[in-house]
Amino acid sequence: MTQSSARRQEYEIELPPLGDLPLHRDVSFGQRLWQQGWLRKTLILVVLAVVWEVAARVQGNDLLLPGFLQTAKAFIAGIGSGELPVKVWVSLKVLIKGYLIGLLLAFVLTTLAVSTQFGRDLLSTLTSMFNPLPAIALLPLALLWFGLGEGSLIFVLVHSVLWALALNMYSGFLGVSDTLRMAGRNYGLKGLRFVGYILIPAALPSILAGLKIGWAFAWRTLIAAELVFGASSGQGGLGWYIFQNRNELYTDNVFAGLAAVILIGLLVENLVFATLERVTVKRWGMQR
Repeated sequence: MTQSSARRQEYEIELPPLGDLPLHRDVSFGQRLWQQGWLRKTLILVVLAVVWEVAARVQGNDLLLPGFLQTAKAFIAGIGSGELPVKVWVSLKVLIKGYLIGLLLAFVLTTLAVSTQFGRDLLSTLTSMFNPLPAIALLPLALLWFGLGEGSLIFVLVHSVLWALALNMYSGFLGVSDTLRMAGRNYGLKGLRFVGYILIPAALPSILAGLKIGWAFAWRTLIAAELVFGASSGQGGLGWYIFQNRNELYTDNVFAGLAAVILIGLLVENLVFATLERVTVKRWGMQR
């Protein structure tokens, strides 16, 4: 069979000139402001404060619900007297100790889990047993074993941090691609060097998520524990400050203590963890 059709003539289509169309869309000043995340979050907080103040005025009982302005005055007075910063520092010292110990234990368990079959069985068994167990349920044992002090608080903090962080870290390690694993093996990486150079950087999004979850668990567990047996090393922390003012019916100080808990959570989330994500996983293109 022969092809008798002739080759089609080539031709060009001339496109009309673009003209003087603007290359960039004009964005108003208001739109540029609205694109700022800090401004949107601040607006949300302002709206919540207004709703709180209106609800308190409608309710009309300062003993049950002090307004936002009254709470702000109590918060400023607590900072000015030095009582509130001291309570916050006492709580943060205990929190940092328990958090670091829990982080270290989670790293050890996860390293064993990715290295040996026994480590995997150990991590799976321990997390199945202890992860569903509320940390606050261990308070009676903590009192028996460590007494009324910092040791009991650190014990329940380690429990609240360890399992959530270990699970997230291990799931992140399992999600590392085989290509990266083979690249590490080809370079002769084994043991801790393989974990440090290959697994941790690749699993960093999951690790950071576990760090944030562990921080949230630890912070609320500490406040709850201090509400129950609060004094540590002769001093009470922020939870004990809230409990004492509740007994004395200083509800504005109770709300000031709760505001301090919330503010510390916001600062840690938006300064510490957001900065870590920005300089690592977001900079590396691993997260939006």
